[in-house]
Amino acid sequence: MTKKLAFNEIYSNYKNLVLKAAHIYVDDLDTAEDIMQDTFLALYRDMTEKEFESEKEYSNIKSWLYTTAKHLALNYGKKAARTVSADALEGTDAVEEPFAESLESEYLGRITEEKRADLHERIFAALMKKNPRWHEAIMMVGYLEIPTAEAAERLGISENAFYAMMHRARKWIYKKFGVEYEELKRL
Repeated sequence: MTKKLAFNEIYSNYKNLVLKAAHIYVDDLDTAEDIMQDTFLALYRDMTEKEFESEKEYSNIKSWLYTTAKHLALNYGKKAARTVSADALEGTDAVEEPFAESLESEYLGRITEEKRADLHERIFAALMKKNPRWHEAIMMVGYLEIPTAEAAERLGISENAFYAMMHRARKWIYKKFGVEYEELKRL
């Protein structure tokens, strides 16, 4: 098996894995594609420097490719953070908040936000099914930020009745979804 044939086979088998690995750590598909190319370029250089006898030498190629793509993506993120920090320093005496968050923690934060958004969607769907007036009241106050007096007037009830309705709705939500919400808060 020639080096070129082996490299092409490895590329076709693992290009999607490498692209996904890079895209996990950089949230830009174009950058992830660049990282994928750099990863396979590193592999190609490694293959040409060594005497390539058989594919057994590359039995752990999948983990090598994933790890290399991850490290290249993390290095890209660090370089981008330094560029942003340098840009922020221009024209100012001090940076208000240094960039301390790693790409991994940013990625985990995005996952948490997605889970939180999914939970909110499920809560509102269940709330609509349970009591449409509760749903409407919480939407007005929570999302539309309408003052409670105006929300009560729109629903045609007194403010006290509105507060009582909101209390019952929140109590029901906590009873049904409280455990999931508490788990998300811990992440």
